[in-house]
Amino acid sequence: MPAIRHTVFGRYGKIQIGTVIGVLNAEELIRQYFEAWLTQDESGLACMFAADAVYSECYGPEYRGLDQILRWFRDWNARGKVTAWDIKGWIRQGNRIAVEWYFACVYDGEASAFDGVSIVECNAGGKICALREFQSKAEHVFPYGE
Repeated sequence: MPAIRHTVFGRYGKIQIGTVIGVLNAEELIRQYFEAWLTQDESGLACMFAADAVYSECYGPEYRGLDQILRWFRDWNARGKVTAWDIKGWIRQGNRIAVEWYFACVYDGEASAFDGVSIVECNAGGKICALREFQSKAEHVFPYGE
């Protein structure tokens, strides 16, 4: 079992990042990742993502490797602030988990919000090795009535 590499304190309490996925479950890892965006704290990201992780955003950009993921996190947070990233539910299959969420932010002075899903794959060491986001409008219409 790999050694614990980092301890993160957040809204969900203290967790240790870098342990195997059975000890640090994927749900808690994702909660801590969302918390990093809410608090603009990158200190635990290197322990959450594999060095060769691939991150695909819902509107097209893709970041390859930890260095690009960290650069994107810094660049984005210099211009914006995540104001909500609420988890609605989970579906888990082996080392993959789908998480449904609501996301809100202010970026370059403009507020926006949307629903989404992330498909997260973790490696044997318990780190995120692939993350793909998908987006849906948060406002829904009912063409045939409610």
